Amino acid sequence: MMALTLHLKSVANLRGKGDRVAKVTFRGSSFYSRVVANWEEAAHFNEVFRWPLASRLDGSEMLEIQVYNYSKVFSNRLVGTFCMVLQKVAEEGQLELTDTLIDDNNTSLNTSVTIEIRYQPMDGTAALWNHGEHLDVPDDRDGMFTFETDSLLSGHSRGSGASAKRSLQGSIPTFRKSGKGVFAAMKLGKIRSSKDDYKKDEPAVLDMDDLDNKAMRLAGMLEPDAVSLASVTAVTTNISNKRSKPDIKMEPSSGRPVDYQISITIIEARQLIGLNMDPVVCVEIGDDKKYTSMKESTNCPYYNEYFVFDFHVPPDVMFDKIIKLSVIHSKNLLRSGTLVGTFKMDVGTVYCQPEHQFYHKWAILSDPVDITAGCKGYLKCDIAVVGKGDNIKTPHKANETDEDDIEGNLLLPEGIPAERQWARFYVKVYRAEGLPKMNTNIMANVKKALIGENRDLVDPYVQVHFSGQKGKTSVQKSSYEPVWNEQIVFTELFPPLCKRMKVQIRDSDKVNDVAIGTHFIDLRKISNDGDKGFLPTLGPAWANMYGSTRQYTLMDEHQDLNDGLGEGVSFRARLLLSVAVEILDTTSPEILSSTEVQMDSIANISENATGKTEEFFLFGAFLEATMIDRKIGDKPISFEITIGNYGNQIDGTSKPSWSRKKKDGENDDEDSELIQNSSEDEADEEGGLESVSCTPLMRPVITDRNYFHLPYFEKKPCVYIKSWWQDQRRRLYNSNMMDKIADKLEEGVNDVQEIIKTEKAFPERRLRGVLEELSVGCSRFVTLANKDLNQSGRTKLDRERLKSCMREMDNMSQQAKQMRTQVKKNTVKDKLKLVQNFLLRLRFLADEPQHSIPDVFVWMMSNHKRIAYARIPSKDILYSLVDEETGKDCGKVKAVFLKLPGKKGFGPAGWTVQAKLELYLWLGLNKQRKEFTSGLPNGFEEVKAAKTAPSLHSVPPVSLVYNMKQVFQLRAHMYQARSLFAADSSGLSDPFARVFFSTHSQVTEVLSETLCPTWDQLLVFDNVELFGEAGELRDDPPIIVVEIYDQDTVGKAEFIGRTFAKPAIKMCEEHYGPPRFPPQLEYFQIYRGNCTAGELLAAFELLQIGQGGATDLPPLEGPTDFERGPIIPVPLGIRPVLSRYRIEVLFWGLRDLKRVNLAQVDRPRVDIECAGRGVQSVLIPNYKKNPNFSTLVKWFEVDLPENELLHPPLNIRVVDCRAFGRYALVGSHAVTSLRRFLYCAPDKASSHWGSAAKLMNGYMVLTNGGSRHGFSPSASSRALSRSAGEIIVHVDSVEPAIRKMDTLVKLDATSDAVVKVDMLEEESDKERKKKKKKKGAADEEDETDESVLDWWSKYFASIETMKETLRAQEAAQAEVEEREDLEIAAEAADIKCDDPVRKGSRMRERNKEKRSAKDKKKCHAVDAAEKRTIKSKVDELMVYNKELETEYGDFEDWLHTFNLYRGKAGDDDEHALDDDRIVGRFKGSLCMYKLPLSEEITRDVGFDPNMGMFQSIPHNDPVNVLVRVYVVRATDLHPADINGKADPYVVVKLGKSEVKDKENYISKQLNPVFGKSFDIEATFPTESMLTVSIYDWDLVGTDDLIGETKIDLENRFYSKYRATCGISSAYSLHGYNIWRDPLKPSQILARLCKEGKIDAPQYGPGGKVKVANRTFVGPTEIEDENGLKKQTEEHLALMVLNHWEEIPRVGCRLVPEHVETRPLLNPDKPGIEQGRIEMWVDMFPMDTPAPGPAIEIAPRKPKSFELRVIIWNTDDVILEDDAFLTGEKMSDIYVRGWLKGQQEDRQDTDVHYHSLTGEGNFNWRFVFPFDYLMAEEKIVISKKESMFSWDETEYKIPARLTLQVWDADHFSADDFLGAIELDLNRFPRGAKTSKQCSIDLIRNEQDLPSVSIFKQKRVKGWWPFVARDENDEMELTGKVEAELHLVTAEEAEKIPVGLGRNEPDPLEKPNRPDTSFMWFLGPLKSIRYFLWHNYRWLILKALGLILLLLMLGLFLYSIPGYLVKKMLGV
Repeated sequence: MMALTLHLKSVANLRGKGDRVAKVTFRGSSFYSRVVANWEEAAHFNEVFRWPLASRLDGSEMLEIQVYNYSKVFSNRLVGTFCMVLQKVAEEGQLELTDTLIDDNNTSLNTSVTIEIRYQPMDGTAALWNHGEHLDVPDDRDGMFTFETDSLLSGHSRGSGASAKRSLQGSIPTFRKSGKGVFAAMKLGKIRSSKDDYKKDEPAVLDMDDLDNKAMRLAGMLEPDAVSLASVTAVTTNISNKRSKPDIKMEPSSGRPVDYQISITIIEARQLIGLNMDPVVCVEIGDDKKYTSMKESTNCPYYNEYFVFDFHVPPDVMFDKIIKLSVIHSKNLLRSGTLVGTFKMDVGTVYCQPEHQFYHKWAILSDPVDITAGCKGYLKCDIAVVGKGDNIKTPHKANETDEDDIEGNLLLPEGIPAERQWARFYVKVYRAEGLPKMNTNIMANVKKALIGENRDLVDPYVQVHFSGQKGKTSVQKSSYEPVWNEQIVFTELFPPLCKRMKVQIRDSDKVNDVAIGTHFIDLRKISNDGDKGFLPTLGPAWANMYGSTRQYTLMDEHQDLNDGLGEGVSFRARLLLSVAVEILDTTSPEILSSTEVQMDSIANISENATGKTEEFFLFGAFLEATMIDRKIGDKPISFEITIGNYGNQIDGTSKPSWSRKKKDGENDDEDSELIQNSSEDEADEEGGLESVSCTPLMRPVITDRNYFHLPYFEKKPCVYIKSWWQDQRRRLYNSNMMDKIADKLEEGVNDVQEIIKTEKAFPERRLRGVLEELSVGCSRFVTLANKDLNQSGRTKLDRERLKSCMREMDNMSQQAKQMRTQVKKNTVKDKLKLVQNFLLRLRFLADEPQHSIPDVFVWMMSNHKRIAYARIPSKDILYSLVDEETGKDCGKVKAVFLKLPGKKGFGPAGWTVQAKLELYLWLGLNKQRKEFTSGLPNGFEEVKAAKTAPSLHSVPPVSLVYNMKQVFQLRAHMYQARSLFAADSSGLSDPFARVFFSTHSQVTEVLSETLCPTWDQLLVFDNVELFGEAGELRDDPPIIVVEIYDQDTVGKAEFIGRTFAKPAIKMCEEHYGPPRFPPQLEYFQIYRGNCTAGELLAAFELLQIGQGGATDLPPLEGPTDFERGPIIPVPLGIRPVLSRYRIEVLFWGLRDLKRVNLAQVDRPRVDIECAGRGVQSVLIPNYKKNPNFSTLVKWFEVDLPENELLHPPLNIRVVDCRAFGRYALVGSHAVTSLRRFLYCAPDKASSHWGSAAKLMNGYMVLTNGGSRHGFSPSASSRALSRSAGEIIVHVDSVEPAIRKMDTLVKLDATSDAVVKVDMLEEESDKERKKKKKKKGAADEEDETDESVLDWWSKYFASIETMKETLRAQEAAQAEVEEREDLEIAAEAADIKCDDPVRKGSRMRERNKEKRSAKDKKKCHAVDAAEKRTIKSKVDELMVYNKELETEYGDFEDWLHTFNLYRGKAGDDDEHALDDDRIVGRFKGSLCMYKLPLSEEITRDVGFDPNMGMFQSIPHNDPVNVLVRVYVVRATDLHPADINGKADPYVVVKLGKSEVKDKENYISKQLNPVFGKSFDIEATFPTESMLTVSIYDWDLVGTDDLIGETKIDLENRFYSKYRATCGISSAYSLHGYNIWRDPLKPSQILARLCKEGKIDAPQYGPGGKVKVANRTFVGPTEIEDENGLKKQTEEHLALMVLNHWEEIPRVGCRLVPEHVETRPLLNPDKPGIEQGRIEMWVDMFPMDTPAPGPAIEIAPRKPKSFELRVIIWNTDDVILEDDAFLTGEKMSDIYVRGWLKGQQEDRQDTDVHYHSLTGEGNFNWRFVFPFDYLMAEEKIVISKKESMFSWDETEYKIPARLTLQVWDADHFSADDFLGAIELDLNRFPRGAKTSKQCSIDLIRNEQDLPSVSIFKQKRVKGWWPFVARDENDEMELTGKVEAELHLVTAEEAEKIPVGLGRNEPDPLEKPNRPDTSFMWFLGPLKSIRYFLWHNYRWLILKALGLILLLLMLGLFLYSIPGYLVKKMLGV
């Protein structure tokens, strides 16, 4: 192995002080050294770098060394460079030199660098190898040996004394000094000299001490890559290599049950296969089934039925449940019906969709019984999965006019092909081992007594669940190591819509089977869907199963863990299995067509199939055990470490048999090869090395009230275990490499976020650095992963995964490189999102689906019981020679927190630490064992077990004794905490902090009743003893744990949360001063379980106490604040610098205060406190009468830190003043960030409102997620809905923010041009007409008649507009994305032009998918735009698909609402809803500014000094208001009755007034249209919370609440957005769009101008109005009811109001006329929507003119129509029967018809018998009366659901006429021949003649001109009948000539007609051929027609023949007699 090694020793003569870092580069591969801190003259790096070489070193190659001044924040500054040509090195192999650096200008500097370089060529003279890996070396012709370990050794690996000592026996002396290269020699034939062979006994070991120490020194300094370049958060940075990061989150989140609601709407089915069926849809989720109603004799039933399923299960269980939709034909009470087709998908797939839903998608039905059958039909449905806290945006429900494109809207996730194929999934189960006992010993003894043999106590079998099916193997009786060799075969569509396969080993039992262990196989991880991807494949590989502890108990409390819920706490078993998938060719005849699960047996698998079994060695050292919970502190404690069943002493079972075989039989052949390498005594003792897996028992010692610790001090116990596993390290290595890249990336991303959050400079630089690191890391992975040659046990998945990982990483590397160039200051946030996607991708790739070595468990044992555990993935501690491949915790000290197992670990019990260990672990091959102590902190002596001889060096120690001890003083500067968890019932806490370091702990003082304590306290820990070398401790201090508690007067303090920190360390020889000291205060995130519970602001320093004792340390100030007792405050250099601020508080009022201790609040007061200062409001004398404050504004001054991020929170508390001077706390609120209340002066220079920020509107940005209101998306959507004739002319303004999408005329703001829009419209009209003529439409749409229009017309038009806006936004988004994709692709092509084939094929494919989706979106948008142009002009309103307040920042433009909390915070989960803790609301505001304030502000016009910054706000006296609530409709209500429906009605409540609309409930409806308005008079502020509820009417018992929504009317009323009454888009005096506000637009405008202190509007001639330098132009005429036109200014005023946001300084977007959609919530099901309600609220002050009557929004009544259908004739009907006598084909035809949904009203014609040509003549009339809603294009039916129903239910169904042709049979069921279904709104025009009528009328329906019967009233023509043949193809089965005539009910009364051919207006009898009659009614007639007609010649001939024969017979009969007579002559 060729390699170049560089030993960088030092850099001397550096100028100035500072941290230094060096970068060395060779052949394009760079390494950084570690950071050398604060050296003055010289920097001693003393580091070794190594490059493995694939080709010889060329003498002309260069090596470059660059030295930088290192900076944590800014980029590093180059000191100088050293370049060297390697000619001499190539010749001599070694070189040592000192040379000067040069700067950028090639000038030589004083600074010099000292290095040593070695080059090891591969020429066969000294074939050396690394670290004594024992390998079989193949004979290679070229003499080039490639080892398994051949790798890019980066030189960051750790060498150490221990490793040196073991590996140097017989080593090559020249290489002794290289840091990495303590090489062992190897016998390679003739190369070694003979005397070397016997060097074993020479004391080579003894002369190594000097090297030992040197190597130890090096070891501490060898990991440059771990340096974080901008470490902002203290704990996450990990500068040295001896410690790894602790995991801060404690609680396992997966096993806890959560609420889920799945709602499914079955809309309709189409193209169902089968003749004349009665379909029912069954919806099944898990075990719950629900059915729709049955629709009779139709292949395309319409249901529109809504189902809701509620679950309370853990997420994993939920997402594995299968949603199964089946269509069943003719199901009734007696028969289960026949299955037509099913569709399956798991819940997880739905949850992964955007918005967690599929909306209006078509599911493809397939037949599970016959997989060759293809598609059995389509089912249209909506599926949504809502978890707690999820917010589902339902796309707006409106009429679906667009004909559904089935193929384009399939119910499949993106990227899955529409044509899925059937595939077989083979799960092969070979064997298992290590199973636990599943029975008690008593039973075993009984059995033994009876049977006389001792048997294994378990009867295992394997069960596999996949896609709703399950299969199981046979049961292997009594076996801990069962062998099955069976396979389970599933047949399922591929790709399956089911993500996971569940494999479970179960124990068969007489009573009930229980799970032993569960393993989930994630199909996404074992397959790849790219064009270079692969089908799912796995193994054969062992799957490790974890679960509850192994001792058997009858009632296992942790049984859930065995079922795969939660984190397993013990190894249960491992199972050898494999998975393969085969795509089926369904056309081949021999295929089995059923999808039943099949079972087969399979051949046994060879022992080595899963890899060569190797001996592994696990070593662990317990350096510290502290924080042991006091409950177990009184008994002796030991710790046990297990890996698999090895080391498990209590409840492990026998070791696997193969490991025993291995120990006996394997050494023979291998050892002969290896014996020279290991000493004899080593070989001898190998066999007898017993594992030690438990530490000795030890009694804990008390630390403080809560915790104990074990007194290890200098003696640290060790454990070691030998185990045997298949050698599949490569999998773990690759996983480790990706994990490390991901960790580094995550750290970088956190840094960038922190920089952005703290507003430090240059986040883009750091992000570029992160991307650079990522790119280098990924390309490094590609080089490292590509070198593994060990083929044994490599599965197909290993090979394919490696390929795809390398492709992905390569791709990622390129993308990162190219993104790095795109990172600019303004794109940082966008790019950060993309980088986070990289992170998710990396984590996904790093998760290895095939297990190898089981995880390691550390158990704390007390009294032979298992108490608490930690689970450590084996890959994290796995050793490799290559540093990147080593596990992140291998050979490092890690702080491990033990937790309680299973459910005990949920909730509070799980948050308390059971014990904290400082644990060192190392796992590797036994032959690499010499490395195991290399990472331990130095300065120890090993203590061996007593029984081993002292001469044996390689026996692992049972304990380590540290003789080096350093003494430190820890100073913990505890400044403050904020946003803590509320732990008391008052809603506050009494917090104190407990700081743990090593075995010491101290507490701060308790501060009562606060969530934001400022302790300002310095805790000093004296004489902290730490063991180990000083230098190492400096780089690597132990972590500090800070726990925050709530002090309770009674009982033990309650845990609030925990955080970790690392101290800044000063050794005694270092100077205490900048830049590192004094340390800065930092924020540490506090965690409680998995949830955040606040932040701690603190700093920690660890100061070494030298010879002079504590006097040498920086002095401490004494306690200055003597009131607080002997408490030392945080010293001056550390506490923040303060400035003086003034905080003004606006006290408005208090609302909804709940009782305190059962007493009502009567005299409340608000106390505001910030940083120890505060102000109190005036007392409210009578809360019931008037809850507002009389004095509005007060202020106080306070000293706050300069740095805004350190500002303390502001506390708002409300107290109730009771008699005798008592106070009761009502509730409190902490404002964590005062930033949004900072005042900043308006910018005088800017005339445009957008940049002139004032407190009133400038800071809303922060509260609503960052979109400034004027520019939020809805502004543009409003622009869409405005009428097209408005023209805005701006005189002196920047570009207006309004985009006119309707007219597409761009108005230039700077010109005075007035554009004529009308002309444009005319042109586009012409265009439209042309288009329509092309399409061949029947006639032009008649213009909408004004009198027909009503409010609903406006509403539906607005919904259309909203949908189009959304589509347009989607299309724009798609275009942007596409442009980005193209850019990326283009750049990638530039970067990677040398490799065109491999480039981004995966990406291309993704782009293809994306593009198709995007094109679709774009097309939708274009179609919509076309449609839009055709639509007639209707004035519109704004439909918001969310609450109005979210659009306007909760209307907190100047009046903020602060929720007051009381009571303990809930620990439910991360989305713990605090709603139930809210005890009221404080309304007011804050304004904060630095003193002194500039004079300008106070000089403003009309400045009232009493009001401070809160000028021009209204007064808060009580106001009487008329509130008018309009409720339009509700959608997707949660069913409240057993039948899956509800009977909803509305209840409106405001203050004490309540209006119930119970009598108008709507029967059995989940999407009721209410169309109601309610007027309520109210007085603000006492009645300001409006509640609108929907209840379910019940005949018996109380009505149930379905859901309710609450609206704060007060904020709306006072908001400057003017939410009292929406401004409509046009002004009219009458009609559907009448002006609703009592004030006219001109009055409103005048008032707004007055309030905003701007000049009144000036109306000029020519329809102009000028407001604040803006001129608007518009119409000036208006029509009254009589059609007379008169002049008015209202249009102009309204135009200004609609564009009010463009007025500078005071402008803002006024609330338009609107409908808002609000979610309905039910307190019993918090966080989950129970439906939505569409409504709006108008408010009119009573002191203004009274408003007009409420708008009529009652639901439209359906109009009654009568459809008359005349069936004239049929033709070409297929002939079904054979004639009775003649066998001729004929049919007895009749036609049946009905209007869809009313099959019970079907009508039949009479029968045309004996049609021989398929022609039938009927002249028969059907009459169908129906009620029709024009706007929604639906027929309305009211009928009782069943005979038991109380009242009728209303259904709305599409208007579709069905005509069928049948063949009548007398003695059997009639035969169905064909059908056609006509949508009365759009159906193809009939053909003029029978000949022209073809099946194309149906096939190409979309392309043909269509007619609507509602427009054309009368249509006649020929239409085809169709049916499906056996091959599922449509075939023509006949033609019908029909006439459709539509009349209104009134016309029908005037001109009645009869049914059939009856009076009135009878039709004439059809002219049928004589043959048309029934044969048994006229037998002679039928003989005449059927026999004589057809066979008369035959009959005549037959008669002639018979006569002839008769004559012949007579002749023959009479001839004998005659002859006799003649002869005899008688």
